Amino acid sequence: MFLPVKRWFAVAFLASAIAISQKAYAADNWKIIKVRGSDYLSVDNISQFYGLPAGMAASGEKVEFETVKNPLEFVSGSREVMINGARSWLCFPVIEQDGKYLVSRTDVAKTIEPLVRPHRVQNVGKVQTVVLDPGHGGYDRGQVSRFGYEKDFALDVARKLRPLLQAKGLRVIMTRESDYFVPLEVRAQIANAARDSIFVSIHFNATNDDPNATGFEIFSFTPRGAPSTSDSAVAPSALSTQPGSTVDAQSMALSACIYHSLLGHLPEFDRGIKRARFAVLRLTKVPAVLIEGGFLTEKGECKLIAQKDWRARLAHAIGVGIESYRALGIKKQPPLLVADYRKQIKSSPTDFVVPDAELKEADTSLMELVGKSKFLPAQQTSTPRASLESAPIVP
Repeated sequence: MFLPVKRWFAVAFLASAIAISQKAYAADNWKIIKVRGSDYLSVDNISQFYGLPAGMAASGEKVEFETVKNPLEFVSGSREVMINGARSWLCFPVIEQDGKYLVSRTDVAKTIEPLVRPHRVQNVGKVQTVVLDPGHGGYDRGQVSRFGYEKDFALDVARKLRPLLQAKGLRVIMTRESDYFVPLEVRAQIANAARDSIFVSIHFNATNDDPNATGFEIFSFTPRGAPSTSDSAVAPSALSTQPGSTVDAQSMALSACIYHSLLGHLPEFDRGIKRARFAVLRLTKVPAVLIEGGFLTEKGECKLIAQKDWRARLAHAIGVGIESYRALGIKKQPPLLVADYRKQIKSSPTDFVVPDAELKEADTSLMELVGKSKFLPAQQTSTPRASLESAPIVP
């Protein structure tokens, strides 16, 4: 279709004006607000910069996918935030000053930017090898349910995921092929030795605090100078001594791609994109994430995890997320979001799963779980994971 000359010039001029305006805004219109020596940016400023409507929920208000109307939904006095339909956790809580809601400059750079524009992250999507890390193994059983051990469920998911990735032309390395223990620092070394690799550690969750806790969550390494999601109170002097990561943004982009696929394919409770200093994340020099695929301490969810068909669906969702991350570097376009996946599945159900009576029962149980699910606040850890934290720092 050809546009009339005058109209063509008008459209071209408008597009040029928008581009110039955005560039000028990006360069000049960040309005930094100092609070007790730290840099903050207002929610309005963030909303204007990204061109995304932002909402503000009252402190303590429950924010859910079905009720959120804005791409950015913050919670006053909290680290919780909904970004493009998925929960995430800021490093620092949103504060209010002089009638304005303020977000830490660290979070704008380290959390919001890679989640809103993962396709703009430098060197994003450069993947030749995927290192799959089934958690635990051997004498380290991980969490235990009445249906089995975490180590076995994690290994099965990795085994199901491997051929899916290989079919996409990716090289896959497993940190363990069967039931034996691999030291945490060795798992990281395997990833670091592989060219253009990403590291995906697969686990299942547990808690001693809430037997009804359910849902997915995903972790990447905590930025330098910031607390982890589970930290309730950390002295600033302690934060300054913590290491950072040169691939922090890539890891967050990987988290976003996998997590949106997980929530989009499986109607699990959304616990969020989080930060931690687990040893396998701290020691890994390539983009790395740790997935918690549900709770073995919740009687309904542990039954789901024990079903091989459900684990196949989990593996498929992780695989789609990894492929979505790889596509960022090729297409340079935003990845699919939770809502996009759910629309796709509603119109064209996935064909790799053969529905049977057991799986239908699992789906029914899962929907019931989502309806009554609870999640632990950011300041609480889901499970004491000493083994994940305890590996020595190696050169």
